[in-house]
Amino acid sequence: MKKVAIVTGGTSGIGLATARALTAGGYIVYTFSRRGGKARDLSVDVTDEAAVASAVSQVVAAEGRLDLVVNCAGFGISGAVEFTETADAMRLFDVNFFGMVRVNRAALPHLRATGGRILNVSSVAAPVAIPFQAYYSCTKAAINDYSLALANEAKPFGISVTAVMPGDIATGFTAAREKSAAGDDVYGGRIQRSVHKMELDEKNGMPPEAAGAYLAKIAGKRRVKGLYAIGWTYKFFCLLAKLLPVRVLNWLVGKLYAQ
Repeated sequence: MKKVAIVTGGTSGIGLATARALTAGGYIVYTFSRRGGKARDLSVDVTDEAAVASAVSQVVAAEGRLDLVVNCAGFGISGAVEFTETADAMRLFDVNFFGMVRVNRAALPHLRATGGRILNVSSVAAPVAIPFQAYYSCTKAAINDYSLALANEAKPFGISVTAVMPGDIATGFTAAREKSAAGDDVYGGRIQRSVHKMELDEKNGMPPEAAGAYLAKIAGKRRVKGLYAIGWTYKFFCLLAKLLPVRVLNWLVGKLYAQ
C-alpha cells in the first residue's frame, strides 16, 4: 500500500519540489495551498483552523491513512524591528508558525495510526538570527523548539518529528518577500543594503529541487534526528552557531548583514 503525504505550500518553491520528489518516490501526495484547483492540490488557508481540519479529514477519507506531513507554507517580511507594525509580525507568525501548528494538530491523530512522520521546514535563520529580518528568524526558531518538544511528546506513538533548515534557496520566495524600508533614513540605509545582500545570496542559492530531494530523503529514513541543515555550507554555519560564543557569532552576522 502506498504511503500518503500532505505537503503545505506545495504548489511553489521548496514545497512543490518536495511534492514532486515524494511522488517520484512512490507517495500519494496531497498539497495544501491558497491556490489549489487540481484533484490532489487542495485550496487550504493554513490560518483557518476549520479549513485545515476539514482538508486533513478529506485526505484521510479518500486514502484511508496518513503517513507524512511536510510543512513548507510560509512567507517572509523584512524591515527594522522598530518600524515593523506588530500586526505584520503577528500575521507572519500566524502563517509560518501557527499554520504549521494547525496542520500538525489535525494530522496527529491519524499519524498515530501509522507511526508517521512530520517534517517542519525551518531555516538556518533560526540559529543565525538575521538583522532586519528579526521576525522571520523568530518564526523559524520557534519551529525548531516546537519540533524538538513535539518529537518527545509523539515518540511513544511511533511518530517522528524533525525540523529541516534550508539556507539560501533560489525560489519565488525572494520576490514575494514583503519589504519595508521604513526608517531607512534613521538607520543610514542599512535596511535596504542588508536585504539587498540577502536577496543576492538567495538568487544564487541552491535550486529548490535539491532541497525537495533532501526532504524526500529524510522522509524515507528509518530514524531521524531532531534538526537537519540542508547542504554542507549551512551545516557548517549551524556548527559555528553551536561552537562560537554568542557575542562572536552575532558580531560576524552583523558584519555580513547589518553594515
